Amino acid sequence: MSASPPTKDSPGEIDPRLLEVLVCPLTHGVLEYDAAGSELISRAARLAYPIRNGVPVMLPEEARTLEESEG
Repeated sequence: MSASPPTKDSPGEIDPRLLEVLVCPLTHGVLEYDAAGSELISRAARLAYPIRNGVPVMLPEEARTLEESEG
């Protein structure tokens, strides 16, 4: 059985299989997918990693710091 490549509806969309294996590079904790913001959220690190052209940018220096109201 062969799997077809995932389709992307928008540049920020990510393959769900990838989400199963990705973890925060700082805490090694789980990430939440925010489709509206095109980000992967690490609540433990209080960071939001951007998704650019369907590719998660897992560099802490590229991440956005979460505000108090976001967590």
